[in-house]
Parts: sequence; C-alpha cells; structure tokens
Amino acid sequence: MPRNLQPCVYILASKRNGTLYIGVTSDLLARIHQHRGGTFEGFSKQHHTKVLVWFEQHATMKAAITREKRLKKWNREWKMRLIEEANPGWRDLAEELGFETL
Repeated sequence: MPRNLQPCVYILASKRNGTLYIGVTSDLLARIHQHRGGTFEGFSKQHHTKVLVWFEQHATMKAAITREKRLKKWNREWKMRLIEEANPGWRDLAEELGFETL
C-alpha cells in the first residue's frame, strides 16, 4: 500500500535545550528513520540530533520549504519558545509515531 506523503517541517534536538536541527520532508517517518539510523549525512549526524521535539504539517511542499527557511532565520530563543509551547516536556514525538525510545 502506498504511503500517504505529507510535507512537514520538523525540529530535532540532541537533548532538552541541546543542539537543534530544522528540516523539511515529504515523508516524516522515513526521514526520522534516516536520522536515527545515522544515514542522513551532515549537521544532524555530526551533532546527534535524533529526538523529534516539534513538527508541523503543510498542504504543499512549497509551503513547508518556505516555513523551514523562515524558522532557520529565527533566533534560538524563538525556536525554543516554539518547542516549549507545543511540547513543554520535550517528549520524543517519534515515539508517538511508532519509533522505539532512544
């Protein structure tokens, strides 16, 4: 059965108040699997950002990319507030999507 792809912007963290990574994807489950498995090269792999602390779905990939670019320009305080408002306990949201606890 084909997967229902949904453009998403997401934030991964190395730990609570740790290093943040902002990304965009059309398949959040596959992308989280890549990050956790260490197969997604670059900043995220180098800084061990594997905890999904925030994500937002969009109707189109264009809208998701626009949002990602805006968030990347935000200062850290604003990014932290965005996470805290939606996920004050910094739960690993990937667990709610069926991933094992890190």
